[in-house]
Amino acid sequence: MRDMDNVESNLAGDLNMRIAYVVPYVPNLIRTRSYNLIHHLSSLGHDVSVFTLGSGKGDLLDAQNLKGPCRDVYYYPQPTWRSLLNSVAALPTTKPLQTVYSWHPVMARQLAERVSQNDFDVIHVEHLRGSRFGLFLKSRTPNMPVVWDAVDCISHLFQQASKQSSSFFGKFISRFELSRTKSAEGDLVCRFDRVLVTAPSDRNALLELVPSGKTPSEISVLPNGVDLEYFHPTAEIQREPETVIFSGKMSYHANVSMAKYLAEEIMPRIWRVRPAVHLYIVGKDPTPVIKKMARTPRITVTGSVNDIRPFLWRATVSVVPLMYGAGIQNKILEAMATGTPVVTTSRALGALQARTGKDLLVSDEPDGFSQAVLQLIANRDLQQKIGDAGVRYTRTFHSWNSIASQLADLYQKTLDGNSA
Repeated sequence: MRDMDNVESNLAGDLNMRIAYVVPYVPNLIRTRSYNLIHHLSSLGHDVSVFTLGSGKGDLLDAQNLKGPCRDVYYYPQPTWRSLLNSVAALPTTKPLQTVYSWHPVMARQLAERVSQNDFDVIHVEHLRGSRFGLFLKSRTPNMPVVWDAVDCISHLFQQASKQSSSFFGKFISRFELSRTKSAEGDLVCRFDRVLVTAPSDRNALLELVPSGKTPSEISVLPNGVDLEYFHPTAEIQREPETVIFSGKMSYHANVSMAKYLAEEIMPRIWRVRPAVHLYIVGKDPTPVIKKMARTPRITVTGSVNDIRPFLWRATVSVVPLMYGAGIQNKILEAMATGTPVVTTSRALGALQARTGKDLLVSDEPDGFSQAVLQLIANRDLQQKIGDAGVRYTRTFHSWNSIASQLADLYQKTLDGNSA
């Protein structure tokens, strides 16, 4: 790893493209998109240098773990107090807090210096939080191709959360940020050489934000994948007969809303028919609201776990009662890849090519959702059929190696367009 006191080079072999990958948080197995794209771009022979920032020992360790696949890793400490100070300074302005939260002037200047030395062929900048680094580079080196991976349309997410979030703070911050974020995203989508999103619905939402008279950049849909070597079926662990799993980061407002809906509306309907069914809520940083759910003997809240796979392998059904959201639900892909049958809502399907009733089961109402779960619990053959179909689906459409190859093709198209 490179920090600013000890710079080493790790250049090796014949490489196709020299990529500066700018991420406003340290890629790891939880931040799966950047983590896997970086690894698979490197395995395809591309020369990837990561510029990232974080706080604490965990982020530093995650950055060090990127050293193997990457040419270089530049890690910049970003204490939480600095991010909060950035946010406070933006309050009187019209800037979204997301665009300033991760701003680090030293990282921006040193990245621009490397770019000016012609060290890279293309710059990849991830998320709305990273967009300011992209704009800074375009102002310094306007001819350098910059691809902005928006991932999701954040204002589209805020629009939904402002009405449907079960969290007071979630609703408040969504409403506060909504108009700022709409304006910023409408501008950003016109400022880069290419824009990426994970789902067609996010592409459409971004295009709706483009101001009259402005021309948007090319917006390409690049879906998320799943690590098929890590998430896979196993015959070594038997599925339990009446176990339901819901997974994710349990401080995220959309997951909190799903957990409440699940515990209050869906599980009581399931328990009326099968009182022995046990719900596992698995994921780091559960809020006090979610922790209280564990007072019910039939609900276990695990908090952070070292490995989610045993929970998925043992589960009878994985549930994702999505009420609002953007992009792809990684929890769906992970469950499907392990052969765990999934029940979700139609809101999750816009980012997937999965077939309703064949690859997963879908219902938008509590009665129908609980019936789908009960149907899977009661029918082992259906469990196996849906689970096997999910495995085939993820292997066909969500291989990270295939998605990284798509990304490399998009880089090349961007380079070709800039040289035309």
